Amino acid sequence: MTTIPLQSVTRRPLMPVLAALSVAHLLNDLVQSMIPALYPLFKENYQLDFVQIGLITLAFQVTSSLLQPILGFVTDRRPWPYAMVAGMCATLAGLLMLSFAHSYVMVLLAAGLIGLGSAVFHPEATRMARHAAAGRQGLAQGVFQVGGHIGYSVGPLLAAAVVMPRGQESLSWFSGVVLVAMLVMGWLGSRYSAMRREQKSSAAHVEESASHGLPHGRVLLAMAVLVMLLISKNGYTAAFTSYYTFYLIERFGIEIQLSQIMLFLYLVVGAIGVIVGGMIGDRIGRDRVIWLSILGSLPFALLLPHADLFWTGVLSVVVSFIMSSAFSAILIYAIDLVPHRVGLVGGLFYGLSFGLGGVAAAGIGLLADKIGIIEVFKICAWLPAFGLLTFLLPKGGRQG
Repeated sequence: MTTIPLQSVTRRPLMPVLAALSVAHLLNDLVQSMIPALYPLFKENYQLDFVQIGLITLAFQVTSSLLQPILGFVTDRRPWPYAMVAGMCATLAGLLMLSFAHSYVMVLLAAGLIGLGSAVFHPEATRMARHAAAGRQGLAQGVFQVGGHIGYSVGPLLAAAVVMPRGQESLSWFSGVVLVAMLVMGWLGSRYSAMRREQKSSAAHVEESASHGLPHGRVLLAMAVLVMLLISKNGYTAAFTSYYTFYLIERFGIEIQLSQIMLFLYLVVGAIGVIVGGMIGDRIGRDRVIWLSILGSLPFALLLPHADLFWTGVLSVVVSFIMSSAFSAILIYAIDLVPHRVGLVGGLFYGLSFGLGGVAAAGIGLLADKIGIIEVFKICAWLPAFGLLTFLLPKGGRQG
């Protein structure tokens, strides 16, 4: 499967733009990742059960999931480069509300506002990365996403070091992170506007169009399979991001700080996997990377619930590295199917799939209240088996 890139492959990727997108992604996801890292604190402060913990994840992921595809569809027709700055205003409001929340309802509203900021960010940022790639789509998406993974992994460490000892109000200190993100996004907006003007005025500019030759029904089937693959991946990831600390504390009796460090290791290794997966996908094909990343993690995931503390840490890192390499390949594969709908696809795959991951988190919480968090991790270990659905994808897609 191949497409005509927006920029000639003889040109190099615009690395300053990709680097700035990565930094913006880091700052955006750093704030988001602090929410699940603070679940033990929220559980104590508001006397919550596992279902209520899952509903916090649901609030901020569903807000994002409902809006991202809609915003992506709208901005495909009328791009809004400075939308990300407006979105971060919602994130700032949510962060401050969460810092001084006096009730569980306020926590849910704050989580929803932070989700709104993410909903605005991802479709536009995905389109910017596509324009700046110069034909190296796997590299571009890898650079963009590695920032998000680093931010998502650093958040729990900052939560453990700053917020846990000082209390929920100290979250407001991170409003400076949001302000820096707004400055970076403002520069990206101006650079993207200039980039689009240059492309439109260039005689060599050619609009992207699908060249896979697949019938409409086959495209819909492939998109459905890709969504299912992401749901399985994000369902498994939701178990870790929302409940891994509780699992470690209950199973091994360790301190909260150590459990958060182990969560950090799980998340930070994913940052390496995502860029490696994107670069390999440029060379060997997206479908092969999807095979290796999702189904390849199954044996390690099945072993993890039966391991001791040391091997639990090792296996979680291995699973994180292998599984995280899937996202770039899945996203680019989907964009190659409908290259004229980059914002919609970005919104759908960042939004809907992650929102359904939030639904999974709520469901996992409900199940954990009934059978225990340790048994839940044994059940979730089978989620990578959905990687068998890769059989249904059209073969090809070496370059995106």
